[in-house]
Amino acid sequence: MEMLHYPFMQRAFIAGLMIALLAATSGSFIVLRRYSLLSETLAHVSLVGVSVGILVGISPLWMAVVASLIASWLIEYLRSVHGMYSDSVLAIFLSGSLALAIVIVSLSGSFNASLFSYLFGSILSVSSEDLMIMGGFGSLAMGLLIVFFKELYFIAFDEEVARASGLKVVWLNFMLVTIIAVIIALSIRVVGTLLIGALMVIPPVSAIRFEVGFFYTTLLSIAIALLSVVMGLSCSFFFSLPSGATIVLALLLFFVLALVMNRR
Repeated sequence: MEMLHYPFMQRAFIAGLMIALLAATSGSFIVLRRYSLLSETLAHVSLVGVSVGILVGISPLWMAVVASLIASWLIEYLRSVHGMYSDSVLAIFLSGSLALAIVIVSLSGSFNASLFSYLFGSILSVSSEDLMIMGGFGSLAMGLLIVFFKELYFIAFDEEVARASGLKVVWLNFMLVTIIAVIIALSIRVVGTLLIGALMVIPPVSAIRFEVGFFYTTLLSIAIALLSVVMGLSCSFFFSLPSGATIVLALLLFFVLALVMNRR
């Protein structure tokens, strides 16, 4: 418990656990819909926002939120309104945003430490202001996920039947991608652009292996994500390792354990 005596570690644990809760909960819906690449795509789009923010001197976090929101709405619009295949749309945005981020970084003339921290995460540098922003947006996102849990599960399980049953599928889909966009934009400071997809996808995939129903799968996914954050941050503190990488390695450990236990 020595590490909790340091204020920066206290903030790191609060931010990490908060993001783990949000990512695991929302990730359960996109994994069930075979829409897992959405998290990786929006993470790269967020990097574009971060690059623009660094280039023009605006808060990279807010620019990441704006870029991620716009991209999520465009992706869902092309998928639901124009009927484009989701994997094709995500592939276009993934490659396009990465190319745009590289161009913007080259215009800035340097690959500075601030951008590097957003690539791989810098949870130990999370400030009190960052926690307030995460807490505000996170509470709103979690509240919406809880209120519309049954409807979102219905859509994830069978979108066509949900539409025939009278649910406002388009509106609910836009709400879900908006929540995911905000969560990812807030998470890149904690886990990093290159690793946030793992925090949103690996816990649900691991939990699904136990075949306990969607509600309990979501709870198990949250537990795996929270434990991984605690283990990852602890290893990062005691062995002086990058926090984002250690969190993802902890997630992979739980995934391997889930595979072994399911096989037996």
